[in-house]
Amino acid sequence: MVVDIPLPHLDRSFDYLVPQRFEQAARPGVRVRVRFAGQDVEGFLVERAEGTEHPGRLSALRRVVSPEPVLAPQVLRLARQVADRYAGTLPDVLRLAIPSRHARTEQEPNGTPGRRPPPAPASPDPAVDLAVEPPDVGPWGDYRAGPALVSRLAAGAAPRAVWTALPGAGVWAQALAVAVAATVASGRGALVVLPDRRDVDVLEAALVAVLGPGRHARLEADLGQAARYRAFLALLRGDVRVAVGTRSAAFAPVAGLGLVAIWDDGDDLHAEPRAPHPHAREVLALRADLEGAALLAGGWSRTAECAAWLRSGWAREVSATRAVRRARWPAVAVAGTGPGEDGDAAARGRLPAAAWSGVHDGLRRGAVLVQVPRAGYLPGLACGSCRRPARCAVCHGPVQLPAPAGGGPAGPPSCGWCGRAQPAWTCPHCGGRRLRARSVGVLRTAEELGRAFPGARVVLPRAGALAPEVPDSALVVSTPGLEPAAPGGYAAAVLLDGDLLLERPALRASEEALRRWLAAAALVRPGPEGGRVVVCADPHSATVQALVRIDPGGHAERDLAERAALGFPPAVAMAAVSGPADAVRQWWRHLALPDGVEVLGPVLGPVLGPGRGDRSDRDDLEDRDERGEEPVRLLLRAPETARAELAGALREAAIARSARREPGGVRIVVDPLDLG
Repeated sequence: MVVDIPLPHLDRSFDYLVPQRFEQAARPGVRVRVRFAGQDVEGFLVERAEGTEHPGRLSALRRVVSPEPVLAPQVLRLARQVADRYAGTLPDVLRLAIPSRHARTEQEPNGTPGRRPPPAPASPDPAVDLAVEPPDVGPWGDYRAGPALVSRLAAGAAPRAVWTALPGAGVWAQALAVAVAATVASGRGALVVLPDRRDVDVLEAALVAVLGPGRHARLEADLGQAARYRAFLALLRGDVRVAVGTRSAAFAPVAGLGLVAIWDDGDDLHAEPRAPHPHAREVLALRADLEGAALLAGGWSRTAECAAWLRSGWAREVSATRAVRRARWPAVAVAGTGPGEDGDAAARGRLPAAAWSGVHDGLRRGAVLVQVPRAGYLPGLACGSCRRPARCAVCHGPVQLPAPAGGGPAGPPSCGWCGRAQPAWTCPHCGGRRLRARSVGVLRTAEELGRAFPGARVVLPRAGALAPEVPDSALVVSTPGLEPAAPGGYAAAVLLDGDLLLERPALRASEEALRRWLAAAALVRPGPEGGRVVVCADPHSATVQALVRIDPGGHAERDLAERAALGFPPAVAMAAVSGPADAVRQWWRHLALPDGVEVLGPVLGPVLGPGRGDRSDRDDLEDRDERGEEPVRLLLRAPETARAELAGALREAAIARSARREPGGVRIVVDPLDLG
């Protein structure tokens, strides 16, 4: 059995005696309670055997918590592979894969506890002639290889595809629903992972329209314990064979899995913040290989990882022709931000002339979207004399100016980390007392645009709230990812502060900028004669040019080539190790690096985790230890062929340190999203 203790040196199976009274209930996959190290702990029974190699007397199971075999064999195999790939432990992965038990839900009469789903029908020969298209391929008819993809899914084959979607209200969800329906028609199950709840809502509506109600289960943390466990049991018992949800749904126990799909794999919400920090895209790729399922990775843009799949031939491209892309995407104009790019005096203000005209003309025809990359009011301040970033004297966090309360004057500057007010801030470098804005947040932008366009209703979406309704002639000011859809599409979209996105000190800065811009452009009325998109950024940037051409594939290929030349993921395997200096030093003594591994660092400074926004948005004081010591961070780089050896070495070092109970936490992240 697997004991639910996340210590690396205890990441193995343990033998226990099954008492006679548990003979029927103690089946592989059930939750049990055992005595371990002087205390009762839970775990999962993974195998029954007639004997044991343990020389001593075995302890007996204390209790079978539930007769429900919640740990399916295919999920156990997947969890073990994920733990090995990310240098983690099996209990940590199982904690992500299996929701907490809800006893009352388990006893509901909608299913029989312990009933296993029927076996999937045998798949036909993948080499069968698939030239005949199905009668209705839906939106896939607009893509090269789209009808062939649906045909192969309906025939029971397992193609792997990278899909670059066309814009349109809910068209991407309709395409996914058609792919799921084709898979279900072949007698297999399907699994779709999406970034957030809003995307799940859109796909659910499309699935109900294609499959009918009650044919899928929804898995996400926001559902609550009972609803999530009920959906999990419906999949486990074979009552439904289609699962949709957020990143943890990648482990859903779908019966006879035939298709795994992920939408917008570049969204950092797909990266798990808890150990061992797996990415949903990589989990689904492992699962597709493990269970012989098809894989579909789709989005408006394309990541370097998907470009690597295409380059290696592991997956095939599904995209529209250039003529179709030009007809379906809105026209994109560039409002240059550099000297001489805009001769009008408006270029020196918040909006360049082209952007101001885009908003003004768009409001005559409908709603207008303004995308602002920074949250808050004035989230970044600098010294007015020497222009250096303003930092808190206590914790060195960024000094910010909060939004005015109730329409009154703005309050004093405060630290974005510890919250201390900074009414008498003084620059430690030059002694200056004046502050100036380094960047403008969405709240200040909405305030300025409300004054510039007094006749327009300003709509400001909020994180965690329901998407607001967008009336006609509204001015929607939003941060990336929160943009609500407008009925019929926006008449125009203005993408502000593009250079701020492109100049972030992050590996994925250009990839993320293009992804955010295309997501906003997809909400604009389609076609060159429809809406208009204005991006405020350097027109000479390759990323801006890719946006103008609507060429995310070419941008991803270029990005991948640059990363390969510089030795960055996904061209290489990389791991980030961070923690207090003493703990990292102790961990380093146990590390036996394979040949060919390069060590970068260590460096002193904040440790970044997955999250939105720029560096100052994600700095986290919780990374400091009890003594207030800042963590150190080092990077380990190895050839892609040595990925397994690197992960194994990291895991062995963690096991040695755990067995010796050395103090201090060391955080290991394989393939981190950011390297800065």
